[in-house]
Amino acid sequence: MAEVIRINADTWRVEDGGVRFFILEGTEKALMIDSGMNTPDARKLAETIISKPLELLNTHADRDHISGNDAFDRFYMDPAEQENYREAGGAGTVIPVHDGDVIDLGDRPLEIIGIPGHTPGSIAVLDLHRRVLISGDSVQYGPIFMFGKFRNMEAYVSSMKKLLKHMDRFDTVYPSHGEIPVEAELIPKLIGYAEEILAGKAEGNPVEKFGMKAVLYRFESAGFLCDQ
Repeated sequence: MAEVIRINADTWRVEDGGVRFFILEGTEKALMIDSGMNTPDARKLAETIISKPLELLNTHADRDHISGNDAFDRFYMDPAEQENYREAGGAGTVIPVHDGDVIDLGDRPLEIIGIPGHTPGSIAVLDLHRRVLISGDSVQYGPIFMFGKFRNMEAYVSSMKKLLKHMDRFDTVYPSHGEIPVEAELIPKLIGYAEEILAGKAEGNPVEKFGMKAVLYRFESAGFLCDQ
């Protein structure tokens, strides 16, 4: 059963069996960021917390982030994520968001930062006034899934270097998995780890995940699951 945890007066995280999603409230409306893995009633759950009109945004379309999407006719998503979303059985109409777009909840502007790599349409959400980055799966202590269809490590490195340019705009990171919060200083470390893998300098161990063979690379602060 999903557990709702209040972060502050207008922000909640919902722990949903190994993944989490978020509910943010402004003066005019609220936004749910992702809809969990085991919570098809995520909308009803959110509406027990907030009374303002509720919208949905997906950081990406892996199956553990979209369980409650069917309750929304329309939702925000980077259009580069459409194929991933439809292959996962997702329905509804995508409202396209792109890098640099801002969704204002009412005195709470949220800037979209495109960070492809983990998936083609992965995005992060910068809560501007609160100086918090909601990172999806791309910034976490790991292991970060980078194996199977749609993953691109070179694009991931470029996206993390892009986040470096925004680091003076946020103090902390809220990831979808693992420990929360995450220090922003993890981002340059992730770049170094990923570049070691790409250069063939990292040592990994073969593992099996979801019936697929992968290689697990462990580092001091994070890890990656990559194709063999």
